[in-house]
Amino acid sequence: MQIRDATSADLPAITRIYADSVREGVASYELTPPGEAEMAVRMNAIISDSYPYLAADGDDGTLLGYAYASAFRTRPAYRWLVEDSIYLAPEARGKGVGSSLLEVLIARCEALGFRQMIAVIGGGHPASIALHHKAGFSSAGMISGSGYKHGRWLDTVLMQRSLGEGTASDPDPASYPGTLFSG
Repeated sequence: MQIRDATSADLPAITRIYADSVREGVASYELTPPGEAEMAVRMNAIISDSYPYLAADGDDGTLLGYAYASAFRTRPAYRWLVEDSIYLAPEARGKGVGSSLLEVLIARCEALGFRQMIAVIGGGHPASIALHHKAGFSSAGMISGSGYKHGRWLDTVLMQRSLGEGTASDPDPASYPGTLFSG
């Protein structure tokens, strides 16, 4: 497996993977899968804001999954906090792909200067909770009955992990997050 930056050439596979998650899973609270054009808009918004957007390729070059970081909230004081998102092809689940993507995503966000990462886990999905726990995240709360999908009420689990020095020191205003909202 190889982890690399995602590109627009990955959009057909990314769109398929996400569509499966929307139709079959609870990680996303969307009810109708967006098309490739909308997924391109979403990807471009993340990449144009200099957040990492990663792809995991199998040995045969097949896209196994993708992950990205994005703003948790858009108010300036939140700029040191980033939210992760990870989606895997059905055949890649349970094979370490998610762990590999999250490990690289964490390292990239630390290098950019982010101090906290939050996971917003739709449906309280046990595999996603275990993945994040293994990567050093701890429970930060739960929003009960936050979504209704597949004929049932879903809870959203929040998990959080410090990046770099976390809250032990002031952040560097010259780092990437420090330059957000300036000028």
